[in-house]
Amino acid sequence: MTYQRRTQQVRVPDLQAMKQRGEKITMLTAYDATIGRLLDRAGVDLILVGDSLGMVVLGYETTLPVTIEVMIHHTAAVTRGVSRALVVADMPFLTYQVSTEEAVRNAGRLIQEGGASAVKLEGGLHIADAAKRLNDIGIPVMGHLGLTPQSIHKFGGFRPQARDPQAVSQLLEDAAMLEHAGVFAIVLESVPDDVAWQVTGNLNIPTIGIGAGPYCDGQVLVSYDAFGLHEGPMPPFAKQYAQAADEMVNGAKSYIEDVRTGRFPEQRM
Repeated sequence: MTYQRRTQQVRVPDLQAMKQRGEKITMLTAYDATIGRLLDRAGVDLILVGDSLGMVVLGYETTLPVTIEVMIHHTAAVTRGVSRALVVADMPFLTYQVSTEEAVRNAGRLIQEGGASAVKLEGGLHIADAAKRLNDIGIPVMGHLGLTPQSIHKFGGFRPQARDPQAVSQLLEDAAMLEHAGVFAIVLESVPDDVAWQVTGNLNIPTIGIGAGPYCDGQVLVSYDAFGLHEGPMPPFAKQYAQAADEMVNGAKSYIEDVRTGRFPEQRM
């Protein structure tokens, strides 16, 4: 099948139609206007302004220190560079778990001040009420199940999830609950391929996998992993499509050499 670049602006209902057609959905992360613009030019369907920026941009060990103000700042930057892809913003830790009212207030800021088209929440049963309330007032919500990085201390590290029958049953129940609450898609992270297949087959809404195998309706990667910008350990499920870090280092070395030898800048007189 020849890849056809989507030229019209992507809307939430388009994703449901893509699932029905069996057309795979693509999502990558961006944290600034330049990367957002480049991914938009490439034709990606969704751009996630992930709280992963805490790790790959700000240098934290987890996503937990990321605040709503940081997310609004980076979301606004991305949306200024994007005209076609659907921009989804992560709601950071403790911005939606405390109360439904806080969830509405913080999601509203990501839409109103950040310019996002949708927000993403991690978790199942405990966030269903917030997801439903946001959906009821017109804020599209994407869910996130499996390995949820904001619960990293509960899991004891970045470990694969849904590895026993009870955990699989809970995941299936949570996915059904989120669909009932009105989420338009669910990210499945670090779950076995066959579990992702079950969840995807049970839902009318799309699933988007990261470390969840080939049976999801779409895939997402952290762009710093995909393009070789992050020089730390690569997640085992990630695939590197470019080595941008090496290119930048080599370019910087060439610049340093040119300045020190007088080749740059050239004399104009």
